[in-house]
Amino acid sequence: MTRSTFYQPPYSLTPAILGLVAEISEAIGRYAGLADRALTPQLRRENRLRTIQASLAIENNTLTLEQVTAVIDGRHVLGQPREIHEVRNAFAAYEAMEGWDPVSEADLLEAHRALMAGLVDAPGRFRGGGVGIFREGTLVHMAPPAERVPHVMGDLLQWLTRTDAHPLVASCVFHYEFEFIHPFEDGNGRMGRLWQTLILRQWKPLFAYLPVETVIRERQEAYYQVLAEADRRSDATVFIEFMLQALADALRDAITTDQVSDQVCDQVSDQVQRIITALGDGEVSVAGLMAAMGLSHRPTFRQNYLAPAISGGWVVPTQPDSPRSPTQRYRLTARGRHWLDRASRP
Repeated sequence: MTRSTFYQPPYSLTPAILGLVAEISEAIGRYAGLADRALTPQLRRENRLRTIQASLAIENNTLTLEQVTAVIDGRHVLGQPREIHEVRNAFAAYEAMEGWDPVSEADLLEAHRALMAGLVDAPGRFRGGGVGIFREGTLVHMAPPAERVPHVMGDLLQWLTRTDAHPLVASCVFHYEFEFIHPFEDGNGRMGRLWQTLILRQWKPLFAYLPVETVIRERQEAYYQVLAEADRRSDATVFIEFMLQALADALRDAITTDQVSDQVCDQVSDQVQRIITALGDGEVSVAGLMAAMGLSHRPTFRQNYLAPAISGGWVVPTQPDSPRSPTQRYRLTARGRHWLDRASRP
C-alpha cells in the first residue's frame, strides 16, 4: 500500500462550522466599507497593540495595554525586562507579517526568530528535544518526538498549500495542528495565533487589524479546554467551532464599534463618560477609579457609574468569572475605546 503524500488533518464540517463561516463572510461584507473609512492609522495601531497585549497575556505576560503602548512608544516602563522584550519582539513580528507567506517554512522560522530572539536559546529553529504541556502540574499533552517535527510540519504546510478548505476553516485547522505539534522550544501559543492571523490576512487584509486575541484572552480557560478536548478526540472539529465563534464575535464587536456615530457618543451619560476617561488605555481597580474620579462612596459609584458602563458595553471586568476577586480590574471595550478616540479628536 502506497502512503499518500498529502496529509489530511482530521476534522468534520459540522452545521455549526458552516453556519459560522456564512455568518463571518456576511459580516466581512458589511465591515469592509466601514473599515475603509474607520480604520485610521491610529486605530490600526491601537488594534495591533491590543492584539499583542492580549496574545502575550495568554502566555502570562503581566504588562497592561497602557504599559505595552508605552514600551512601543519608547517610554520608560516599570516591568520585568523579559516581558518588555516580549512586547518589542511581538510588535516587530506583527509589523513584518505583510512580507511572509503562510505556506513557507523559511518564513515560519523567521517569524519565530523575530518573536523569540533573546528569549530562547535557538530562536528560528525547530526544537531538539521532547516537550510536554502541563496545566496545574498535570501533563495534558505530549507533543510528537523532536525528530518527527520537521516531517510533520512539512506535511502541515503542504496541506495548507493544497487544501480546498475555506480559509476560515483552514486557518483554524492550522492553528490546532500547530499547537498539537508544538514545533518550537517555546513561543508556540503566540506563534499559532500569529500564523492564523497571517493565513486570514492573505484571504482578507482587514484580519491583520482584527484583535481576535482579546476575545481568546477573555475565554482563555475555554481555549485550553477545547485544545485538550480536540487532543482527546484526535479531531480538530471542536477547536474550529471555538475559534470561528471567537472570530465572529470579534467582527461583531468591530462592526458595532465602527457604527457608533457622533450622535450616539453624545448620548453617553456624564457618569459613563467620566469612567471611560478615567480608564483610558489602562486596567484599573474600583479603588483606583474612585480615586481618579474623586469619589468616596462605593455603592454610589457601582450603581451610578460602573454598572451603567458595563451594561452599556463600554467597560468590562478583566476577570468576569471572578467578580469579587481582590485583583479584579476594569478596562474599556472596543466600543469604549472608540468613544474615547472620538472624544479626544480636535
